[in-house]
Amino acid sequence: MKRILIGSPIRQRPTILRHFLASLARIEASSFKVDYFFIDDNDNEQSSQLLSDFISKQKENNESETILIRGDSITPYTRDEFTHYWSNDLIDKIASWKDHMIQTAREQQYDGLFLIDSDLLIHPEAIESLISSEKEIISTIFWTQWQPNTMEMPQVWLKDTYWPFQSDGTVKAGDGAEAAVMFLMKLRVPGVYQVGGLGACTYITRSALAKPISFRTISNVSFWGEDRHFCIRAVALGIDLYVDTRYPAFHIYRESDIERAILFMESTQDKAYTNSNMLPAQGPTIIVPTAGPKLTLSMIVKNEGDRFLKEVLEHHREYIDHAVIIDDGSTDHTGEIVHECLAGIPLTYIKNESSQFHNEVKLRTQQWEETIRIRPQWILNMDADEYFEQKFKEVLPVLLNDSETFTYLFRLFDFWSEDHYREDAYWNAHSVYRPFLLKYVEGFSYVWKQTPQHCGRFPENIYSLANKTSNLRVKHFGWAREQDRLHKYDRYKKLDPDAIYGWKEQYESILDEKPNLVKWIE
Repeated sequence: MKRILIGSPIRQRPTILRHFLASLARIEASSFKVDYFFIDDNDNEQSSQLLSDFISKQKENNESETILIRGDSITPYTRDEFTHYWSNDLIDKIASWKDHMIQTAREQQYDGLFLIDSDLLIHPEAIESLISSEKEIISTIFWTQWQPNTMEMPQVWLKDTYWPFQSDGTVKAGDGAEAAVMFLMKLRVPGVYQVGGLGACTYITRSALAKPISFRTISNVSFWGEDRHFCIRAVALGIDLYVDTRYPAFHIYRESDIERAILFMESTQDKAYTNSNMLPAQGPTIIVPTAGPKLTLSMIVKNEGDRFLKEVLEHHREYIDHAVIIDDGSTDHTGEIVHECLAGIPLTYIKNESSQFHNEVKLRTQQWEETIRIRPQWILNMDADEYFEQKFKEVLPVLLNDSETFTYLFRLFDFWSEDHYREDAYWNAHSVYRPFLLKYVEGFSYVWKQTPQHCGRFPENIYSLANKTSNLRVKHFGWAREQDRLHKYDRYKKLDPDAIYGWKEQYESILDEKPNLVKWIE
């Protein structure tokens, strides 16, 4: 069995450190044995005690041995909600500690050394994935907003001084910005990719440890940061560098990231992450998931208790990994149905005190922001009276594994009864393809159509990324009952009396007594 040494210099706030240690405790190590090398450079007793408790628990369970060195905690290290502030003295000290860990791993003949910063949360299967890659030096990817309200960026780069302009050579157009975006999108696809620089979450094999790798400063290189000098030296020694994007880590860069950190911990383990000290005081309802949110259902509901919501959610729960539900001011038992039907599936449930539907773009933007907040891979955006035909479940894995497609478009059929859909000059929605399934791309500039009605369920510029049509059909029951048709007619007349955002003749056709109906064949 392989022996892996996990090394981490630690000066960390207790609120963040407890999550870091919890992520280490749940590493799946069926094919290797883990030992630890910690530098306790904490400047508060609570953090040191958390570290000590972790070490004691590991020893009691006979799971690992730990090397613990006490730092001096003298060199200043400042962090706030804007960024982290590093000095040259602190970087030099970190570099010397990491070199000490490298030397220890060499001398004690470990099969691998995994260096990780103490504000990162590791996926349980990440180290196993790194080992299986059979690369000499490889990092698990993570993404960070280095300044507030900016694009999330990876901790890897291709050359020189990090971002913004990086290209892997596959895109030649423009001044480099297009190439950089394409490379970012590529890193969102699970896989192993060669890079020029990496850090903070890095696995080093025994063969690389046997070479003179080091974090110490290269005197004739002006790049700042010990990871850059490590990477330059490694490549000069003939060691290629790689990043593994199959099990991303989570970076708690700010205290405000803790709520999402909890969601990450919940979404990457099979049992509840229930330490009450780690739960946010406020926020959305979160139900513990059994898997990460590869496919997230995003939906707006309002007073759906006596309509189709239960039937709809029972269909969707067969294939979703997470659900984000915006309850737009329901006054009935809609919320109870949501929680009952999605029991056991990770759920983010937000209830508005008053309805926002009079300004649909505001409501859709809220839905979008709450959905992307959990960093989904794919978003399935459905209304509370829509679901796919039965064969969707069988075909879905093929759609989700298409690395070249970012939006899928489907035909929607407006049912006018339980088993008939309407087809005439005013009602032929099924003649066009509409987006329902979207691969979320962090960093892409999504833009909404700014209209109070009919703004669309997705941002309007999603078609600038590769899309495909599918023959799978969506069943829409919003018009299937007479009372619903009357309600919608009254709503449109109230919200859009001059048909500025819609089609007046279509509005009036809602009341047709004998529309043309076609029998649905599954």
